[in-house]
Amino acid sequence: MRILVVEDEHRIANSIKKGLELEKHTVDVAYDGTEGFDLASSEKYNLIILDLMLPGMDGLTICRQLRAEKNHTPILILTAKGQVEDKVLGLDTGADDYLTKPFSFEELLARIRALSRRPNQTADEILVHHDISLNLNQLQAYKNKKPLNLSSKEYMILEMFLRSPQKILNKDQIINHVWNYESDVLPNTVEAHIKKLRQKIGQNTIVTIRGFGYKLSNDV
Repeated sequence: MRILVVEDEHRIANSIKKGLELEKHTVDVAYDGTEGFDLASSEKYNLIILDLMLPGMDGLTICRQLRAEKNHTPILILTAKGQVEDKVLGLDTGADDYLTKPFSFEELLARIRALSRRPNQTADEILVHHDISLNLNQLQAYKNKKPLNLSSKEYMILEMFLRSPQKILNKDQIINHVWNYESDVLPNTVEAHIKKLRQKIGQNTIVTIRGFGYKLSNDV
C-alpha cells in the first residue's frame, strides 16, 4: 500500500514511517497540514494517517476538504484527543477510523489491515509493466505471474519505478524515498540494490541513463 502520514511530531512520524516500510508499505510523510493536504489532493494513496493538531491546516479541515473534493481515500485519524465528542466530530467529518495516542504499533497495523479490507477503497491495486506486476494489497511482486522473492527495499524501489514508468529516477531520489533518514546510505547502496533487483526481474527491465539515473525499459 502507498500511505501518507501527516504528523507534525517528527519522532512519531518517522517511527511510523520506518515501521510501515518494514511491512513493505511505501510511505510519504508531511510535517504540517498544508503540505499534507497538497500531497493528499495531488497524489494517489491507499490510506492517509492524519493527526488533528497540525500547523498550517488542522486535520479536521484537511479531512473535510478532501471529502468535499470527492477524495474517498481512507483516513485514519491519529491524535492525542481521546474525548468521545472529538472522535464523533472526526468521524462525522469523513474519517474512517480513529486511534488515540499513545498507541501500540500492532494496533495501528491491525486498523490499517481492517481499512484495506473494505470494498472499493483502493484504486490502482495492481501496477503492471510488461511481464512485471505489483499487487499493492498483497505486497507481492510477480514476473510472468510467478511470485518474486523481494526484500522490502527491493519492493519499494520496484514500486517507485512502476508508479512512474516514464520517469528517470536518480540515486538521491531513490535514497530519499526508500531510506529517507538513514544518513549513512551511500549512492553505491542504490547500485547494489538495483543490481539485485535486475537479477530477479530481468537485467534489461531497468536501464541506466548515464549521467541522470535509472528508468524502466520500454522494450518488451
